[in-house]
Amino acid sequence: MVRVTVLGSGDAFGSGGRLHSAYLVEAPGTTLLVDCGPSVLQGLKRMAVAPERLDAVLLSHLHGDHFGGIPFLLMDYRYDGVRSRPLTIAGPRDTEQRVRALYAALYERSASEPPPHEISWQRIPAGVPAVVAGAGVTAFPVPHAAELECFGYRIELGGRTIVYSGDTAWTDEFVGQVRNADLFLCECSTFETRLALHVSYPEIAARGPSLGCKRLVLTHLGREPLARLDEISLEHAWDGMVIEL
Repeated sequence: MVRVTVLGSGDAFGSGGRLHSAYLVEAPGTTLLVDCGPSVLQGLKRMAVAPERLDAVLLSHLHGDHFGGIPFLLMDYRYDGVRSRPLTIAGPRDTEQRVRALYAALYERSASEPPPHEISWQRIPAGVPAVVAGAGVTAFPVPHAAELECFGYRIELGGRTIVYSGDTAWTDEFVGQVRNADLFLCECSTFETRLALHVSYPEIAARGPSLGCKRLVLTHLGREPLARLDEISLEHAWDGMVIEL
């Protein structure tokens, strides 16, 4: 069995009091965190998940609500739930540079000292299958922020396939990536507002039934969709939701 725990289903603004993006993916022999928003420790500890259980962190892009929790993880590993085994941090270009700079900005002395555990930095190339902590990962570019390399991911582990949109406007790339997937976690930031950076509910609602995935769950919910949940017929995530595949 593969288990996905939604640690944070909110947008950058914490709409509805929801935590920032973080999804715990577990299968025999693999514990993978997909995105790591600043509230990640709260999400893990609310679900009674020890942070040191993580084998790897996989980042979709380098906006603060998706990677800003890594310094807090590293501080936890140093001072609270002390970690000794290696950790992999994987993501698009500039991941190591940006994480190191953020860590130094938040906790300068700790960031300057050797960590108590090895960190393996892994750049994920677009379109080239990779392995992250035992999970098969294929990144595909999505339209979100032109200044960043922004990815959706097709993740294969435990005989199951999960597609994660990351943050993105609608792209027809989803049509090929999502077909036959066991789970598609798709962002849904707006309802009536149309943006070139995010998916609106009408866009995904019109296309969802034809995508061919086994289960579609909306996440990264913003103020507009949260205010109109009674009009949303597609399944949507909440903090603490557990999906078993």
